[in-house]
Amino acid sequence: MLSKVLKKSTCAECRFCCSFRRCSLWETPLFPKETMEKLEKEYKADKPDMSFNKIVCDGFEYGQMELMYKYKTEDSQEEAACEFLDAKRGCVLSDEDKPFDCKIWPLRIMKKEDKTVIALTPTCPAVNKQPLSVMGKLVEDGLGNTIYEYSKTHPYIVKEYKEGFPVLMEF
Repeated sequence: MLSKVLKKSTCAECRFCCSFRRCSLWETPLFPKETMEKLEKEYKADKPDMSFNKIVCDGFEYGQMELMYKYKTEDSQEEAACEFLDAKRGCVLSDEDKPFDCKIWPLRIMKKEDKTVIALTPTCPAVNKQPLSVMGKLVEDGLGNTIYEYSKTHPYIVKEYKEGFPVLMEF
């Protein structure tokens, strides 16, 4: 979805978005119930500690990766990698299994006061090298509407707005 502004090779080398500080666990992507159950079965032998926190949103169940066991200190800045990040190959998930949050990162759909907005995560090293207008154009040229439409049937992807996230589109 972001191939017009980010090369896959750039993302594969960086992998910043695949690590989560304790203080940013709210950004850990959610998996639809069916995908979560499929991944639990497929990876149980290789990743016995892997688990998902079950979350219910609008009557639907989702899974959020449980990463707390990976932290070794109490430092809020300590990072833990996604269960599906391979150090050599990058993300091992198929496009079908990859969470929508991951497909659109560093974009986020957020609730800001009484509006829904498409905002940009300000920490992506690759996107930070580009003018904000580049991401704004991508969102305006259809990606923003695609994300918004997806959120109507998958409301769990809508996060609470965080200060410092530039708003690219409002609904």
